[in-house]
Amino acid sequence: MSKIDPDKVLPRIHHREIVAQSNLFKVERVDLEFSNGATRQFERMAGSHRGAVMIVPMLDHDTFILVREYAAGNHSYQLGFPKGLIDPGEDAIEAGNRELMEEAGYGAHELQEIHTVNMAPNFFNSEMRIVVARDLYEKSLEGDEPEPLEVVTWKFSDLDALLERPDFIEARCIAALFLAKKWLKEQ
Repeated sequence: MSKIDPDKVLPRIHHREIVAQSNLFKVERVDLEFSNGATRQFERMAGSHRGAVMIVPMLDHDTFILVREYAAGNHSYQLGFPKGLIDPGEDAIEAGNRELMEEAGYGAHELQEIHTVNMAPNFFNSEMRIVVARDLYEKSLEGDEPEPLEVVTWKFSDLDALLERPDFIEARCIAALFLAKKWLKEQ
């Protein structure tokens, strides 16, 4: 295994400019100079810096909740964990409980942030915090989804069947599933 240099100097940013924009995304061009003198232009999605949260809601030690919702990216319905942006003034725990109520109709007495993931750090500055929710109770809040989300329960003991489904494919959800499973085992 090779060594990682913890003191590696980050490239110097000489210029940043928004070169394209939509309602959802901003593309930023960044002019960089590396410590060896090499210069490059990179394009990246400019994130909101608020971050997002994904919740793994546990009904019991083996049973978790998924939601089925429309995924515009591949024009399909997908199973995944409740998730959403962290609103201004919220932390990941508050956002997680709110999103859980909006998307799954549950609140949680116990929420624990267990990990942070990023879907494509080479191109996108967007962190998603993974939160495990336990000691659930029924409570709904109105969310921003265009239609009610279907709530589906699943068991860790039937994990292989979930991973074989063509509608459970989001990498962040798969990562959250295994991170939560490991964290719960250590509790």
